[in-house]
Formats: sequence, structure tokens, C-alpha cells
Amino acid sequence: MSATAAASSNDFVASAPVAQAPSWYALWTNSHCERSVHEQLIQKGFAAFLPTVDLWSRRRGVRRLIPAPMFPGYLFLHEVMDKTTHAEVAKVRGLVRVLGERWDRLATVPEEEMNVIERVAASHQPVLPFPYLREGQRARITAGPLSGVEGILVERKAEKGLLVLSVHLLQRSVAVVLDGTAVVPA
Repeated sequence: MSATAAASSNDFVASAPVAQAPSWYALWTNSHCERSVHEQLIQKGFAAFLPTVDLWSRRRGVRRLIPAPMFPGYLFLHEVMDKTTHAEVAKVRGLVRVLGERWDRLATVPEEEMNVIERVAASHQPVLPFPYLREGQRARITAGPLSGVEGILVERKAEKGLLVLSVHLLQRSVAVVLDGTAVVPA
């Protein structure tokens, strides 16, 4: 056996630690503390993201556009979350918690959803808050001649929705096509 072959077979090759990719986490803040939490995280060197939308505000008779959080009470963090990082984030004033069960079982936001949020925030297009509804969920109509009627949401689109109203005694249902913006969770 040659000297180089013997040396290479006896050498301990240390494998480099595998770098973990950062994930997106949702942070829940105290009411109206999103900006403060965002600024503190940025000062600590974290990759925090606070998506905002422009809303009209009237103060002292003057109407102007002001930036407001897209998701009031929440902002996002793009980091590799270990125990030390979680402890540093948890020290931020105004933060309630990082969403999840424990520091090692945090809920992550899918990369695709965050890409959409980033694109919408960067577009500066008008964005309106909208109730979260899933198809199959019980819903109530809020406007128009059917205001107050409840049923099961079967299909939801921005311009129209399909709400199924059932009479259990008769075991019959009818579907109503309606304005998709006039439906809220029941």
C-alpha cells in the first residue's frame, strides 16, 4: 500500500453540517404592534416581512393614504429556527408568540403562499380584507334581498358564489348564485 493511500484511508473526513433552508413563520403580535415588532426584528438582523396595503384615513378632516398591515396582528419571519433564534425572537416587545405548538414544532407558511403575498404587496394594487371561507363551510349572506340567509358554500369566486340552502325535513336543497363578496362565515 502506498503512503498516500494509507494516509487517505486513515484520515477522518469530517462532513460539513448540512445547512438548513430558512422557512417562513407567522408571528402573532399585540394589537397595533406589527410595526414595532417588525422594526425590532430588523434591528436584531432577522429577515422580517410586514406586508402592507394603502388605506384611506381621515384625521382632522384631512383624507390621506396610510400604510396598514395586510394581516392585522401578524407579520412573517424568514429564518432557520433553532432554539437560540426562537429565544431571541421571543424577547421582542409586542410579540405574543410564533405560531405553532412549541419552539421545535412551529407552524410554517408555505413558500408559494408567501410568494403570492410578496407579489401582492409589491404591486400596490387595492387590497380589501375578506373573510376566510372554505368550500363546504357554513356561510351567511350579508347583503341584498337574501341578507341573513345561511347555507353551505359550494363554490366561491370573487364575482360570484354558489350557496346551497337545504330544508332537512324535506331532504331537498336549492343552490343560489350570489355576489361572492356578500358571504361571510356563519
